[in-house]
Amino acid sequence: MANNNLSSLDRAEQQIDASSDNNNFTESKPDNNLAAAPSAPIKPVKQMSKKAIGILLVTPFVLYIVTFFLLPLGSVISMSTHTINDDYMLTPACSLENFRTVFNADNLPILLRSAKYAACTTLFCLLLGYPLAWYIARYGGKYKPLLLILVMLPFWTSYLIRIFAWMTILQSEGVLNTFLISVGLISEPLNLLNTHFSVILGLTYGFLPFAILPLYVSLEKLDMSLLEAAADLGAPPSETFFKVIFPLSLPGVTAASLLTFVPTMGDFVTPDVLGGVDTMMIGNLIQQQYLAFFNWPLGSALSLVLMAIMLLSILAFLKMSNSMESLV
Repeated sequence: MANNNLSSLDRAEQQIDASSDNNNFTESKPDNNLAAAPSAPIKPVKQMSKKAIGILLVTPFVLYIVTFFLLPLGSVISMSTHTINDDYMLTPACSLENFRTVFNADNLPILLRSAKYAACTTLFCLLLGYPLAWYIARYGGKYKPLLLILVMLPFWTSYLIRIFAWMTILQSEGVLNTFLISVGLISEPLNLLNTHFSVILGLTYGFLPFAILPLYVSLEKLDMSLLEAAADLGAPPSETFFKVIFPLSLPGVTAASLLTFVPTMGDFVTPDVLGGVDTMMIGNLIQQQYLAFFNWPLGSALSLVLMAIMLLSILAFLKMSNSMESLV
């Protein structure tokens, strides 16, 4: 009887302990209502930091443009509206006399000659560079890197030294005339130096790599399966070139034309070394006004006219390229 009473007491104590544990577990459960309470709005710190980083990244470029382009351009524009007196001092009065002088009978032929030289140089660079770029892109194979290095090899030498090398080749007693006389092709030296031919030859040699590289990039991306499809359809090589290859390479042709025409317009080293009085370009005229005659206002006006010609040339090339692509 006593054992039964003890077991009953033990069961009662276990039930009391279990109920207390359940109460403790219930009290320790988190309040779902408190957990679901809305949190305070977070400020877009990340978005503000991106904007600050963007401003920080673009600031050096803006400072560079303002310091080395806009301020000098403003100075050139301001100086072009003045003239100089007998003491080579700027006059306070503003006028457009310098721009009228740019287009007078003495300077206008030089502007036209510069445009003619630039156009001829661009044409010859395209005619010489396109086949070479096509060969490298189509048949270069594993030698493409080597061939491209050979194209860029002239850049490893000073441009002035290369032009002087052409002077030793083209002069009356130079390498070319000596060779032609020795083989009996001519009896007297040819007048090759200080001519239009020598200037255009030097310009073409100097700017040919600028035409080859963009042409190669455009032709290298060409899908060769299109050529196979044209051949399967019976198209001759000439028709394949003018209707498939050339239209697809127009972006490269446009880039090559711009990279050749624009710097050629402002070149003054080549006509100064390989040319003469009759081959003066606008770059030589600007050089004379700044360094020989100390007429900086007229030199500034010439520089602005040259910049305007280059800008119009770029717009014309882009317009012509878009027109040709639409026709194709």
